[in-house]
Amino acid sequence: MGEAREVMDRLTDAITTHADLKAIGELYAEDAVAFTPDEGELHGRDDIVEYWRTMTEAVPDGAFHALHSYEVGDTAIDEGVFSGRNTGPLELPNGETLPPTQKEIRIRGVDIATVRDGRIVDYRLYFDEMDFLGQLGLLPPDEPF
Repeated sequence: MGEAREVMDRLTDAITTHADLKAIGELYAEDAVAFTPDEGELHGRDDIVEYWRTMTEAVPDGAFHALHSYEVGDTAIDEGVFSGRNTGPLELPNGETLPPTQKEIRIRGVDIATVRDGRIVDYRLYFDEMDFLGQLGLLPPDEPF
């Protein structure tokens, strides 16, 4: 196992199994850049840790089941399913906070982390945000045409 894979596995553990914001922060370079479907591009360790804080508080029992894991040079790639129950407040990009829905979620996604000198410098997270919001019951009901 190479450095990128080891760092990605530690990140997954710090987000899910043993939620730990300090550990998450230590895994990112100070000037890291992250791209997420719900918050867009994040610049710097502090903004990235804040993103993970909102997610770990919204779904504190989150788990990740890897379907495919790869490492190519300095980059680790995971495809898998994130699941858990929304028991904490959900902070929206516009600053609003929604109360917990108590609904179970199961979201398929892909994480890509590029690592240099033991820290993530570029991180990309892909998941279907509409599927996520729909599972939380936050979308209006489908209307017939």
